[in-house]
Amino acid sequence: MRVVRFLVAALLLTIALPAAPALAQGPAPQNQGPSPERYSSNEILDEGHRFFGGVSRGLASVVERAFSTWGQPNGYILGQEGGGAVFGGLRYGEGALYTKNAGDLKVYWQGPTLGWDIGGEGARTMMLIYSLPATRAIYQRFAGVDGSAYLVGGIGMTALTANRIVVVPIRSGVGLRLGANVGYLKFTPQATWNPF
Repeated sequence: MRVVRFLVAALLLTIALPAAPALAQGPAPQNQGPSPERYSSNEILDEGHRFFGGVSRGLASVVERAFSTWGQPNGYILGQEGGGAVFGGLRYGEGALYTKNAGDLKVYWQGPTLGWDIGGEGARTMMLIYSLPATRAIYQRFAGVDGSAYLVGGIGMTALTANRIVVVPIRSGVGLRLGANVGYLKFTPQATWNPF
C-alpha cells in the first residue's frame, strides 16, 4: 500500500512540475574545463558506441542533450534490462557502475511503474550519474517520469533523482513499449525479484 501511495504522490508531483529536464536540475551544467573525477562527452560517446554497437545512431544527440542539461557525470553504469507493462509495469536490470577515482561496483536495479504504459522491451542501458558522493550511495530509490516510445532499435533518455543525485538512463531498446508513466528504480547490491 505504501508503494501505491508513493507512486500516486509522484504522479501528482509530476503534474505540478515542469517537464523532465527541470525535474532533475541537481547539478548545473559544468562550463569549466575537464575535471579528473568527471567524464567528458567524448569519453561517454566512445564507451557508448562500443557498448551499443550498430544501434547507436542517435546516441550523440542524446548524450549532447544530457551534457547540456546536467554537465559532466562523475560515473556511469553499463548494463542490460528487461521490462513489461499493462498500465502498471516492472523493470529489472543488472550492470556495473564505473567511476574514475572510487572504483567500480556491480549493481542491480528493479522498479515498478504506474501510468499509461503497455508492451515489453529488452534494452542495453547506459546510465549517466551526476553528483554521486560515494559508489555505495547508488543503493537507493530514484524517482522520475518516464515518457517512452520504444520502437525496434530506438534510443530513449529519462531522468531520475534522489538526494541531489541525478541518474540519466539512456536505453537502446528492442521490442515495443509505448506510454508515459511514473515510477522509480531501486538499486541494490544483489539481485532481487522484489521491486518495492
